[in-house]
Amino acid sequence: MTDKHRLVAGQFHYRSKTLYCEGVRMTALAKQVGTPFYVYSQTGLERQFRSFDSAFDDTPHLICYAVKANSNLSILSLFRRLGAGFDIVSGGELMRTLRVRSDPRKIVFSGVGKTVDEIDLALHHGILQFNVESEAELEVLEARAAAAGKIAPVAIRVNPDVNARTHPYIATGRVENKFGVSADSVLPLCRRASRSRHLRVTGIGSHIGSQIVSVAPFVQAAKRLVELVQTLRTSGFKLRYIDLGGGLGITYRDESPPEPSEYAGALTKLVRGLGCTVIVEPGRAMAGNAGTLVTGVLFSKKGRVRNFVVVDAAMNDLIRPSLYGAYHRIQPVVLSSRRSWKADVVGPVCETGDFLARDRIVARVRAGDLLAVMSAGAYGFALSSNYNSRPRAPEILVCGDRFKIIRKRETFRDLIRGESAEPIV
Repeated sequence: MTDKHRLVAGQFHYRSKTLYCEGVRMTALAKQVGTPFYVYSQTGLERQFRSFDSAFDDTPHLICYAVKANSNLSILSLFRRLGAGFDIVSGGELMRTLRVRSDPRKIVFSGVGKTVDEIDLALHHGILQFNVESEAELEVLEARAAAAGKIAPVAIRVNPDVNARTHPYIATGRVENKFGVSADSVLPLCRRASRSRHLRVTGIGSHIGSQIVSVAPFVQAAKRLVELVQTLRTSGFKLRYIDLGGGLGITYRDESPPEPSEYAGALTKLVRGLGCTVIVEPGRAMAGNAGTLVTGVLFSKKGRVRNFVVVDAAMNDLIRPSLYGAYHRIQPVVLSSRRSWKADVVGPVCETGDFLARDRIVARVRAGDLLAVMSAGAYGFALSSNYNSRPRAPEILVCGDRFKIIRKRETFRDLIRGESAEPIV
């Protein structure tokens, strides 16, 4: 493990050839909870929040953690205690944030397809703002606010047509993407909203994608937002918030993403003097390198053209490699002097796409050995499923030499909860 990776990997390090999370041995966790399991460093999570919060110190701001990255209640509670707000994209995520006693006035609701029930729930709890992504959504929001006798706070999400230079599945700021509205639609939408007694325009925002490892796309998008703020002010709109979105990347392999201080420095120069509170919505950058998936080796298999390491974690546990072709560093939990070989690291799921790594140089391992899949704290468990009727893995939070099971491993009873075992007769 390189010094750089040790620094960014959320307090994961080796002692006496054994991988630790902070002060807890991964071998001890595996013995107690079994494999596979997710483990998160509380120190790493705290450090990342504080690095974002302090980076915007000289600007009125609100750090709204993107719940979709990792929505475990303990992690949300940790961020809430540190002062975070939340960026949500569903009613379920709203209920999670409320469960940990978050302040609804620190919650922004994004997403292109908010349902009537979700809108009603958010209106009832008095969230900070709805990031509206279409005229049709604005009309529904107005109707639901009128029915509830409330005024809905609205920020228009702009699609700035910026190339974020990331995987096309997680790019959200190009004209061909489903997100937001065009810049020339913003003023008409704001005028439309201003005519309603049940809508109040509070801000403007954008979100251009995820795993972005350069400041330039953020700057380009922010410049377009600033121009729109000035245009709207000329037309009489007094905006309170400018939402710069999230998307700052992390180091998975050899990327060199900007530090939060560099990211914030570039953006605050642009928005300073607007008189707006800045909202940013980091998710991956807060949680990604603070988490690891630990998996047990079942077999090694030498094929005619490929070698395989079969482990007990699968695409249902971590789908990013199959879905995005994403790279996760994979390393032994206990270092040995065995020679390396090139192999695919695959799981038990009955799909050729069930892999955690392909053509990877890995240590030769034996049944019962443990492997750590690094940088799995964001979009790891959050994207997991029960495919092949596999129970989802437990989640563990570590702080110093203490740990807590923050989600139990699912059981067969959990898998069939809500199902009926009887057909129609």
